Amino acid sequence: MSKTEIPYILAVACEDRPGIVARITGVIFEEGGNIAESQQFDDSLSGRFFSRIAFTPSGPGFDEARLRARLQALMAEFDADYRFERADVRRRVVILASKQDHCLADLLYRARTGDLAMDVVAVVSNHPISVYGSLNFGSVPFHHFPVLDGDKRAQERRISALIETLNADLVILARYMQILSDEFSAELNGRCINIHHSFLPGFKGARPYHQAFERGVKLIGATAHYVTGDLDEGPIIVQDVEAVSHRDLPDTLVRKGRDIERRVLARAVRYHIEDRVFVNGRTSVVFPD
Repeated sequence: MSKTEIPYILAVACEDRPGIVARITGVIFEEGGNIAESQQFDDSLSGRFFSRIAFTPSGPGFDEARLRARLQALMAEFDADYRFERADVRRRVVILASKQDHCLADLLYRARTGDLAMDVVAVVSNHPISVYGSLNFGSVPFHHFPVLDGDKRAQERRISALIETLNADLVILARYMQILSDEFSAELNGRCINIHHSFLPGFKGARPYHQAFERGVKLIGATAHYVTGDLDEGPIIVQDVEAVSHRDLPDTLVRKGRDIERRVLARAVRYHIEDRVFVNGRTSVVFPD
């Protein structure tokens, strides 16, 4: 079912208790909503409940403002974290990139064609735009914020100010080869997605595909996760792998790895902007499409 057919999304996370689904769906029904999709998960280990409900107006009596007010009161009763939005609301996104541009190019293309319902309001790089050759940025503003004299925090403060000025909802690290400070990671908590070049845990440091080749790996992969102060250990959103063999040389692994990184990052971004991802401590709950 397309987004035009499911104009409202309600995503809820709270402590589990009896009757949550009945109460929420009852309010939606009473206010003229017709539920088209519903997914929920009761995490018995943490005692948390997670739900994503997509619904449409079913009659002339539907009143969005009244429904919002009733849901707000119900969510306060549950002490819930929630988001209630129209599915066609486009997220404002800032992309951070370095020299490798395969993920950046893919995200720009998907945003331009409507494959990802987001508006890229800025691309920020620690390298000048000339390193991207003929890459089509369209009307997306490009910002070159280098790290000067090793002062990474000064550069991060410039990025932070830009994110705030642009009122960005999401930050994507599209192979951004800079480690974010603990302060910046905390500031972006829950709204910054990174793509890692392996099916974590994996080969760290420089030339990961060459390390993989030297170890004779039979699977390569990629991991998209939320950024935290623990390097490459944030809650995982999407992972994927591809089989390789002794016939695959390092350059082949790099090419295949880039393909995996592109599709894993795009899927993670899609899940985030469609409110399918819930952070649950060090892990996550992801409702697939």
